[in-house]
Amino acid sequence: MPAQPDLWSELAASMSADRFLLAGTLVFFAAVAHAFLCPTIARAAHTAEKQGGLKGAALHLLGEVEVVFGLWAIILFILMVCWPGKGWAFATRYVESGEYVATAADGPSKFIEPLFVFVIMVMAASKPVMALAAGLLGRVGRLFGGTPIAHWFVVLTLAPLLGSLITEPAAMTIGAMLLSAQFYTLKPSEPLRYATLALLFVNVSVGGALTHFAAPPIVMVAAKWGWGIQDVFAHFGVAALVSILLSNFAYLFWFRRELASLKGAAEERSAEPPMPAWVVVFHLACMVWTVLMLTEHRPVLMLGGFLVFLAFTTATSRWQPAPGLRGPALVGFFLAGLVVLGGVQGWWIAPVLSRMGEGALLATATFLTAFNDNAAVTYLASQVPAFSAAGAAAEALRHAVVAGALAGGGLTVIANAPNPAGQSILSPWFPGGVSAWRLFLWALIPTALALGCFIWLK
Repeated sequence: MPAQPDLWSELAASMSADRFLLAGTLVFFAAVAHAFLCPTIARAAHTAEKQGGLKGAALHLLGEVEVVFGLWAIILFILMVCWPGKGWAFATRYVESGEYVATAADGPSKFIEPLFVFVIMVMAASKPVMALAAGLLGRVGRLFGGTPIAHWFVVLTLAPLLGSLITEPAAMTIGAMLLSAQFYTLKPSEPLRYATLALLFVNVSVGGALTHFAAPPIVMVAAKWGWGIQDVFAHFGVAALVSILLSNFAYLFWFRRELASLKGAAEERSAEPPMPAWVVVFHLACMVWTVLMLTEHRPVLMLGGFLVFLAFTTATSRWQPAPGLRGPALVGFFLAGLVVLGGVQGWWIAPVLSRMGEGALLATATFLTAFNDNAAVTYLASQVPAFSAAGAAAEALRHAVVAGALAGGGLTVIANAPNPAGQSILSPWFPGGVSAWRLFLWALIPTALALGCFIWLK
């Protein structure tokens, strides 16, 4: 059996064969650096916007973490058009197909996953679905006594798990809103505020791993690796459940005295008339249709169902406001940009990751997730041909990458796409803003518990 060439020789050979590969990788790393600098840019934008003008608007755009990969994907496209030997025809084929090297047969669209995330986020964040989920959590909390401890534990357990059905962004929004109304209003101590925020972030990242259509890091690789709902649950479902319970019980024990001393949970009762059941059922049916079209790789029918959903929300505006498109559109733009940028990275990702063992992959994925969205980590891993191979060895590597990305999704605000939404809702309870360092420290324990569960319960 011929010896495997050393890493540098393999990379140098690829660069010599096609110089654009190095340029594409530099653009990608520029995007990663930009994403890491987004909080600093956002603070500068806040100051500049007070003076008005183009500078404030431009900084605001550059400070949106979800916009970063899309903007740099546009730069990559322009560079590809202008590159000698590439040109317009090559660049347009690449962006439309997502394949850097032309293949004989056209596969499923590389953009169906970003489209799905956009559509399902809009549907799941609609008022009927949100009201249904919030009502369910409220009833369960009252079932356990309606105390602050009961609401705290129920929200931090069930809201993340609901993310496997209504998507992680919707679960994050519901969880943050309920915690704000039922827990943070009781003015807990600063350590408990940060511990709760860290639990919410880590649990939502992990809780979306019971299905193959709810968590972006799983959605981005499920089709490539042939994972259905049974495969994902077998790999991560039980471990995710145990991880969430262990993390919640650990912090419940740590803060037991303070939690027991909190009185007067402020549970908000809606004065609005109840949502008609047929409206809720139609929304749920649209979500089921969208998931089915994802599994069958039919983006046109998925988009058609979305247009029917929008028409229905217009016809039923008496009971619900127009759906919010800004957040889902930004996340979809982020994932689409990731597809465009990621398609040029296989030349170096494959040699680097293929030389790592299962343990090194798990640690690397967890570390990288803290500095970038976990969907980016898993998508880049899906570009490694060895990971898509059949056999137990490849399956173990796939598990390690996704487990690390899921577990690390709560370490920072940029580690998981729904985290900024949760921070935005809860930021009024953190005078001076959320400290990235304190969030990281309080997220270490649930992250470690999640990693342990994914290792021992796979």
